Amino acid sequence: MTYDNILRLVDDPDIKEPIKFLREREIVHYQRFGDAIRVTQDNLNSKNFYAFNPSFDKGCERGVFKGQN
Repeated sequence: MTYDNILRLVDDPDIKEPIKFLREREIVHYQRFGDAIRVTQDNLNSKNFYAFNPSFDKGCERGVFKGQN
């Protein structure tokens, strides 16, 4: 990780502390994003979600949608 490489090179505490904070914040954001994806996937209604509903794309061939010529 880039933050770890910076921390290995720097001795100044005024630089190290903000870098440590940014590294911790990035880890927490990554974890929360993963949690949000899991919650979303657990609560999806497959009948209403277009990615899992093949009938959503019926009538759509070669980039031409229904009603278009």
